[in-house]
Amino acid sequence: MTATPRPTREQAIGAGLRWTSGWCLRWLLIALTAVALGYVVQYAWSILLPVILALIVTTVLEGPVRLLERYLRFPPALASAVVLVGSIGILVAIAFAIAPSVSGQSGDIVKSANAGLQKLQDWVQESDFITRNQVDAALQAAQDRVQSSGGAIAAGFVTTVGAVSSAAITLVITLVLTFFFLKDGRRFVPWARGIAGPRAGVHVGEVLHRSWRTLGGFIRTQALVSAIDAVFIGLGLVLVGVPLAIPLAILTFFGGFVPIVGAVVVGALAVLVALVSNGVTGALIILAVILAVQQLEGNVLSPWLQSKSMQLHAAVVLLSVTLGSTLFGITGAFLAVPTAAVAAVVLRYLNEQVTVVSGEPSRRERRKAAEERGAEERDAEEPDAEVSEG
Repeated sequence: MTATPRPTREQAIGAGLRWTSGWCLRWLLIALTAVALGYVVQYAWSILLPVILALIVTTVLEGPVRLLERYLRFPPALASAVVLVGSIGILVAIAFAIAPSVSGQSGDIVKSANAGLQKLQDWVQESDFITRNQVDAALQAAQDRVQSSGGAIAAGFVTTVGAVSSAAITLVITLVLTFFFLKDGRRFVPWARGIAGPRAGVHVGEVLHRSWRTLGGFIRTQALVSAIDAVFIGLGLVLVGVPLAIPLAILTFFGGFVPIVGAVVVGALAVLVALVSNGVTGALIILAVILAVQQLEGNVLSPWLQSKSMQLHAAVVLLSVTLGSTLFGITGAFLAVPTAAVAAVVLRYLNEQVTVVSGEPSRRERRKAAEERGAEERDAEEPDAEVSEG
């Protein structure tokens, strides 16, 4: 039997370069495809955003709809309409429940604010830190700036009006899509499985089911994190004696669903209320409580819970939020984690299929084999121990 000749140095280097260039070309094509997909998402964002939001809302409302269908024998359309309208009614009821508390204590807040502003004005006039001429100069500069920026302010107002109108349209479309997803969403997976064919349809259906469970875990985890924030911040407001503690806690819960801006706006509102009603000391205490809770949520609680519910490492969660907020702002920060979770589901399933095709042992099989080897090693050591004791 003749031995296979060993390749020369030039042949070995050439084979390595061919292998490297082949994989570089593959990754380059994948990168170009990702860039093209990003452009498609950018141009179709007005359609994709309400679809994504409707899917997230559907994961929350799907359970009550199925309960009405199973136990009360409601038709799918009626069950979907009842749950959707009931959810909107609950949100409106919470808003009306907060309103009397706000209106009942708003007079005291206004009086405290006026008194605080008067003290600030007296301090500015009596102290040498800022002279009256400096204050007048600053006011004149601000007035000149406003007059010279009239066109920019008008353009900003038009932009704000356009953003509000776009948000209202997106909200309406999201609610309509949510109703249809609740009523007919169960037909989508069988339809996608049939379109993909008998072989690929099995994989498509499994990935869709896993992605759906992952989205449900995301929204439940986000609700839990927001509730914990609301409890701790609300407790701090009550202990300090800040008015509107309960409404501010409820706003903290809803603000937790809007990354970055929600926490900043609600936190600033709580500090302002504490400042005008409890003084500088109370405001500093509330500021310290909010910062501590936000640090606990951002660095420990949220990454840990999301990594558990969506099987993502805490570092992946943090990097996903950072990348999403950098590329797409607030909306990107909110949707970054579920997007990363769905991508992880797809990659994890592909890895499982590669393991099956290549004949490699799965993770469960490797763990079982390791446990069996450990048990055999322990059994082999026990007779030696008995002999040494004897």
